[in-house]
Amino acid sequence: MTGPTDDPSPAPLAALVQMTSGIDPAANLAVIDRAMAEAAMHGAAMAFLPEMSVLLDRDRARSAAHIATEAESPWPQALQEITQRHGLWLHSGSMPLLADDGERRVNRSHVIAADGSIRARYDKIHMFDVQLPSGESWQESAAYAGGDALTVVETPLGAMGLSICYDLRFPELYRALVDRGATLIAVPAAFTVPTGEAHWHVLLRARAIETGCHIVAAAQCGQHADGRATYGHSLAVDPWGAILADAARTDKSSEKGYSLTIVPIEAAAVTRAREAIPLSRSRAIRRIDL
Repeated sequence: MTGPTDDPSPAPLAALVQMTSGIDPAANLAVIDRAMAEAAMHGAAMAFLPEMSVLLDRDRARSAAHIATEAESPWPQALQEITQRHGLWLHSGSMPLLADDGERRVNRSHVIAADGSIRARYDKIHMFDVQLPSGESWQESAAYAGGDALTVVETPLGAMGLSICYDLRFPELYRALVDRGATLIAVPAAFTVPTGEAHWHVLLRARAIETGCHIVAAAQCGQHADGRATYGHSLAVDPWGAILADAARTDKSSEKGYSLTIVPIEAAAVTRAREAIPLSRSRAIRRIDL
């Protein structure tokens, strides 16, 4: 019999895969395959990849040779085969694809079940158009079209809301995902070093606290073949804002090409946080017209 203080079932495990993706999709897919094998060995229910896991290349002319519409791209099918082979769910992070009209690109996430079926898609809504104090300039909207739909999908870790990288700065998106039932939110990213050092930890903890959700954020890390540098620090944050795991800013892990962080996702933590600070109830009771 199970006693009153015993946990009858362990919390499912999430595997955060930190990568230094480059300009060769085949090499990146090989890294993902190895990471998925290790995640399965550790008993993970679901693995999480970073933004642009399959191809990270800021040279738009060079990358164009690899990028097609989803119907024509080999990448989703390759990830489906990897997922099915290793028998655990996968959040793809994201990949660049051509929009269906063939004009601009989309930055698209896929959630793939252990049987290889695609259960959800999400196109990054907010485009990273910034001029940083460091001198870095990014104009994502020059090549990418923003998405226009919110996504929440049932997974072994709970109802998961989808977002990507720069979306992190828009709390209204995360509130909308909670309103649609999310208890866990994925934030795959390729944060720059200066913005990561300034904002990564505090923003992820804030999104967790204000939503009462687990936040799982797999990140790109290190010096990439296209010349950029990313911050790393793949994080898992609980609904109270506590950091459950931080992969730090390690570059490639020996010959593996990735580092893996395993963390339990406890569903009861969501209930505890939301009962302690009932944000949804308070928001409904008191509304102020400004």
